[in-house]
Amino acid sequence: MSADTTTPAKVPPPRQAPPPPLLDAPPGKRPSSGAGTPWLLLAPCLGILALVLGYPLVRLVTLSFQEFGQSQLWGFKQAESVGFDNFTKVLGDSEFWAVVVRTIVFAAGCVIFTMVAGMLIALLLQRVSGWVKILVNIALVASWGMPIIVATTVFKWLFDADYGILNALLSKLPGVEMIGHNWFASGPQGLAVIMLLVVWGAVPFVVITLSAGLTQVPKEMEEAARLDGAGAWGVFRYVTLPILKPIIVMLTTLSVIWDMGVFPQVFVMRNGHPEAEFQLLTTYSYDRAFVVNDYAQGSAIALLTVVLLLGVVAVYMRQMLKIGDVE
Repeated sequence: MSADTTTPAKVPPPRQAPPPPLLDAPPGKRPSSGAGTPWLLLAPCLGILALVLGYPLVRLVTLSFQEFGQSQLWGFKQAESVGFDNFTKVLGDSEFWAVVVRTIVFAAGCVIFTMVAGMLIALLLQRVSGWVKILVNIALVASWGMPIIVATTVFKWLFDADYGILNALLSKLPGVEMIGHNWFASGPQGLAVIMLLVVWGAVPFVVITLSAGLTQVPKEMEEAARLDGAGAWGVFRYVTLPILKPIIVMLTTLSVIWDMGVFPQVFVMRNGHPEAEFQLLTTYSYDRAFVVNDYAQGSAIALLTVVLLLGVVAVYMRQMLKIGDVE
């Protein structure tokens, strides 16, 4: 018998049932896409923020456009609207501008030292053994969790003129006599001590955040950069720094906002009565409101501080949008 050379017939695949037709929604009743669900979930948080922050902000704006002193506070006189008179007085006061400059310099110094120290410590933690990293992280978290009042009290003792341990240690150096030296006799020295306190409290957050960001830097890119001849600085500049840029921008902006709003460190360090050379915008606003009893002018200063910080936030948002466009 001869072999069968006929081509076998192709069996078509089984036909699938067509999908059911979509039913048109009746007019005026479109299926919900769930766009309102996020707002529904955020509603409790937004309500609390509006209650806790919204009313004080509205009250602050209202007071800044009124004449409001002790007479108005105790109800002997009605608060009267004075337009922009409070802002005119504040902006025309040379003492206010001196405080603004002092606050900007103070905040800039705190931010620079915080970011540099935080970056150096975070890079160092990538090169130490595991148990050393654990000990350093414990110390960072402990210092970060210390209440501001406690930390300020400790620093007051460290820099005390008569019993401060820093003066005693410096006096042991050859040719140095610091016993009885008052670090707060002049504004620059005193603000430098307060700046050190602020940096000490802010560095742990920066270190922990940058350490988390450094774990996202690809090791392959670092090795490739070293094979191309880049040194430690070249690897950091061209590989590590661009990857950490969003985190650095965020940390810098938050540090500026926090350091512009420093209050308890100055207030407690100067025993509740900061001298003129120690005044920052926050303490200056407090003094105008609760020492001079001009609540309207204190509110105007506080509102100008908020506007200044909004400018910082605007710069931050612009930088983040640029980073998003590049990515």
